[in-house]
Amino acid sequence: MAQYFEIHPENPQPRLLEQAVAILQRGGVIAIPTDSSYALVCQLDDRDAVDRLRRIRQIDDKHHLALLCRDLSELASYARVDNRQYRLLKQATPGPYTFILDATKEVPRRVSHPRRKTIGLRVPERKELQLLLGMMGAPLLASTFIPPDETEPLNDPEEIRERFDKLLDGVIEAGSCPQQPTTVVDLTPMENGGEALVVREGRGSLATLGL
Repeated sequence: MAQYFEIHPENPQPRLLEQAVAILQRGGVIAIPTDSSYALVCQLDDRDAVDRLRRIRQIDDKHHLALLCRDLSELASYARVDNRQYRLLKQATPGPYTFILDATKEVPRRVSHPRRKTIGLRVPERKELQLLLGMMGAPLLASTFIPPDETEPLNDPEEIRERFDKLLDGVIEAGSCPQQPTTVVDLTPMENGGEALVVREGRGSLATLGL
């Protein structure tokens, strides 16, 4: 049964977020609001939790998962970033974007793309999520919460609790949440002098990136 946390979006209650952190540290999978719809999250280095997250979404290892990072300095520990890529990242973070970059050795091979060895990375803007990440002291592995055989991401915590109560360990409710996934941009072509590639246009404006 999923534990339900009602978090104030402007003044998040540390006590409640600490309880959510404890669930994650015990190997839990929880649903959280982000800058762009709800996402499922778990610890990066917990194999069983990652497997559960994939089963809930019914996705295989070829589906890009993303790391939620507090800032660009943390992101750089998990992805190789050159100067051109960094300038573009700086324009768009924090915000509703997922960037695909080459993973470093800090990322377990089982969560990076099996062929390309890439990982998606996000720097969210929401206060309660930034506080949660700070308490974790490490990025969270995340996937936009799009139920199996559906095309739209979820944005209603009550609906999530009703439909997935037995599969999740926690649901965070923190005010309004958009029902639109992130804009996904592949930055790996920039390593060889190419241009960033838009994989999916979502909530993040392409104009912000100059694309």
